[in-house]
Amino acid sequence: VRSGEPIGRPLGRAAVFPPMVTHMVSIGEETGALDAMLNKIADFYEDEVDAAVKSLTSIIEPIMMMFVGGLVGLIVISMYLPMFNMMNLVK
Repeated sequence: VRSGEPIGRPLGRAAVFPPMVTHMVSIGEETGALDAMLNKIADFYEDEVDAAVKSLTSIIEPIMMMFVGGLVGLIVISMYLPMFNMMNLVK
């Protein structure tokens, strides 16, 4: 960058960012709209993360409900089992 090289080339050589990002950065530099391109990249990845979180939440939610239901059932059984045992002793 200091020697006048565009930002997109070192990003592409580093192989840290996907090719889409490096292409969009290069196009943003060429058109003079780097800030707009970076905002578009940020919006794209934000939407991607939101979709991943939403799908993960939809998978985890039923599992958590079953876990909480099992825990409540275990507590109820642990409370009533001694009462039933005491009733058998009284008979």
